[in-house]
Amino acid sequence: MEKRDYYEVLEVPKTATADEIKKAYRKKAIQYHPDKNPGDKEAEEKFKEAAEAYEVLSDPEKRQRYDQFGHAGVSGAAGNGGPFGGFGGGGMSMEDIFSMFGDIFGGHSGFSGGFGGFGGGGGSQSRVHRGTDLRVKVRLTLQEVATGVEKKFKLKKYVPCSHCHGTGAEGDSATETCPHCHGTGTVIRTQQTILGAMQTRSVCPHCNGEGKIIKNKCKECGGDGIVMGEEVVTVKIPAGVAEGMQLSMSGKGNAAKRGGIPGDLFILVSEEPDKELIREDNDLIYNLLLDFPTAALGGSVEVPTINGKAKIKIESGTQPGKVLRLRGMGLPDVNGYGKGDILINISIYVPETLSKDEKKALEKMQDSDNFKPNGSVKEKIFKRFKKLFD
Repeated sequence: MEKRDYYEVLEVPKTATADEIKKAYRKKAIQYHPDKNPGDKEAEEKFKEAAEAYEVLSDPEKRQRYDQFGHAGVSGAAGNGGPFGGFGGGGMSMEDIFSMFGDIFGGHSGFSGGFGGFGGGGGSQSRVHRGTDLRVKVRLTLQEVATGVEKKFKLKKYVPCSHCHGTGAEGDSATETCPHCHGTGTVIRTQQTILGAMQTRSVCPHCNGEGKIIKNKCKECGGDGIVMGEEVVTVKIPAGVAEGMQLSMSGKGNAAKRGGIPGDLFILVSEEPDKELIREDNDLIYNLLLDFPTAALGGSVEVPTINGKAKIKIESGTQPGKVLRLRGMGLPDVNGYGKGDILINISIYVPETLSKDEKKALEKMQDSDNFKPNGSVKEKIFKRFKKLFD
């Protein structure tokens, strides 16, 4: 199942301060704590989900990576990390979560002691709309991956209504506090049961949980505060991104109704295959097909790189399967941890047809011991071949 946005989990805006995030998590932890919801698997999952969200958003470095790259920036299986560095929040145990309470609830892991003095949740609050997220795909060349690039997208999306400036109200008319829920966004109903009077809290049907109502709705947007429009968004894509990575831009998705929190824009990275170089993480692989004379006699050849050509030396007697390395000429790491290499795999070209003179010349060499592979050469080539299947 797709992970929810961490800010959505804690119900805080992208601009929330550290204290606001801490308070929001404390509220969720109280609400879904296992001691308060015994046997409720859904509450337990939400309890863990809130803890995972808090672990990321409470850490400035993780939060920065998450804001830029989304879940890809902080995700990874336990022990091996993801492409942006490891975070195994999804694998947190209950002991890990309870130990985290020490920093928030005074050093206790139990429900009764750990949450003492914080109350049981308190009153309700009015609903704030959130705009939906948008997703686009960007195709990058190897050169763009190597240097980073700016891309512009023209997005068709919901934008704030210019007529009412996003309020949803016509002219100078203002919103009014809902007389049914008195601005709380919820209503309480009392019902008599065999166990006595039972109270239930639900979303106010008159204001849809907003706590406010509009008397005179905007004629352009019908009171929603948003209309369909266009926006050109410039995205800075960092060097070293890879196929399948997802970047995010906070607040660049669809505008929300009546001045709510806008959604986010997610950019899915796709790589165009290069004609000569094959990517393997941050390394680049090039298959060099040498002619037999150069492999036997040695010489120099040119090989492609990201920025053009590089001349390399071929030692005499170079065997097929040998790998030459151009250090630091591969792709940069997306987290800034150096660069990969270019690995040059040597292959030897054998002519498919020969002229009479060429055939005679080779037949003379065929009986020479120098043209017969010895045991050590056979072993080296076999070992290189075997590595392909290890």
